[in-house]
Amino acid sequence: MLNGERIAARFLITSLFAMAWVTAAAAAVYHVGPGQSYTQLQPAADLVDPGDTVLVDGDATYDGGVVFTRAGTADAPIVILGVRINGNRPVLSGGTNTVTFESPWPYDSGADHYVFQGFEVAAGTFRGIYHQADDLTVRDVLVRDCPAHGILGADQGSGSCLLEFVEVRNCGNGGSQHQIYMATDEVHHPGSVFRMRHCYVHDGDGGNNVKSRAERNEIHYNWIEGAYYHELELIGCDGGDTGNVHLRREDSDVVGNVLRKRRTAAGNDSNFAVTRIGGDGTGMTHGRYRFANNTILCGTGAVFRCFDTLESVEMHNNVFYRSGGGVNLMRTVDAGWVHDTAVIAGSNNWVYQGAANVPAQWTGTIQGTVWVDTNGDGIKQAGETTGNSGAAVELFTDPNGDGNPADGVSVDSQTSGLDGTYTFSDVLPGDYVIVETNVAGYTSTGDSQGDNDDQISLSLSAGANSSGNDFLD
Repeated sequence: MLNGERIAARFLITSLFAMAWVTAAAAAVYHVGPGQSYTQLQPAADLVDPGDTVLVDGDATYDGGVVFTRAGTADAPIVILGVRINGNRPVLSGGTNTVTFESPWPYDSGADHYVFQGFEVAAGTFRGIYHQADDLTVRDVLVRDCPAHGILGADQGSGSCLLEFVEVRNCGNGGSQHQIYMATDEVHHPGSVFRMRHCYVHDGDGGNNVKSRAERNEIHYNWIEGAYYHELELIGCDGGDTGNVHLRREDSDVVGNVLRKRRTAAGNDSNFAVTRIGGDGTGMTHGRYRFANNTILCGTGAVFRCFDTLESVEMHNNVFYRSGGGVNLMRTVDAGWVHDTAVIAGSNNWVYQGAANVPAQWTGTIQGTVWVDTNGDGIKQAGETTGNSGAAVELFTDPNGDGNPADGVSVDSQTSGLDGTYTFSDVLPGDYVIVETNVAGYTSTGDSQGDNDDQISLSLSAGANSSGNDFLD
């Protein structure tokens, strides 16, 4: 490199560092609280620019009706941070909308790229938090005692929103005002996502605990209980698609949650359906739904209420339980399907036998072990703990239910592992015969059905698992 080039390179590097320092230095910090420069939040909200932070002292109550209109950026969001004092968050109370993140018509700019963290939001007469912007994070916030909506996303002007470590309680009214009611604008903010994780939503005074018309929902690791109606309702647009119901497909991923129906002080029906997917009569998703690793405690109502048009739903690794009776898994009488037939899948779900309306498409698991019968008596003794590896185990359908594999077809074949175990996964409900072929040098001495014919017959119901199908050699 020539000397002139070195000088130019050093100048460029110095300039870049200087620009970065100026950007950081330009970010302002505003203090709100008793005895601070600002005693209410709104005056500071009117001043913020990208990268700015507003610190609001806790253990104090401030006027609601705060409206944010100025934008941050993706790289430099505006942070509105409640500072706990004596262990208490700052409280924003009252107003028609206690806190608003606003993007007015024509919805091309507004209060985008905000972090709103560490507050208590209470007693908004229409909405506690009103989301009409893009890239809003609400974290470590309690929303309570709002007689209409707790958190509401607008049909127009709203983009992605993250709720994280948020508690919502004692909000909602009647059938149309909800604790959380989210939407995204598919015209002005296509591809937006509503993410909700590590939240606690409970004791609704009306409506659903969580209702969303967002283009995509990711509902992960929340505890949701005590809704007036559905704990979770994931449905299609009602205005954010400009009336074009096929503009976007709305999909949902529901993972790792506790959904619990229970009686509350609001006099709710604890036997109402736990979830509704597809639509509510005003907007349908045509969408795909996945429920995985959830614990769902229900009443007599259906766990999954399929309504209007959806494409598919799958359920894996969920636990379903009802105290004092069987679970009613699905209601599909009101559903329409994109491909004219129900597309349903499921595996490894835990539900008591006797459950109603278990999807026939749910698959199960068949497991067993090939044991070495040390004394050859055909009985598995406590001390016989060695598995016989390398045995061929084949699964046949049993269309006649007579235990004859010759009448069926082979579904799967496995080889017993080092510990002698074998597993057939994703098995549809029906009658089956398991056939073992002995390892060279071994002969059969018995099996878990008491016969000595290298065969075990069984019936598998939808979504059920069958274990202990053991052979002795």
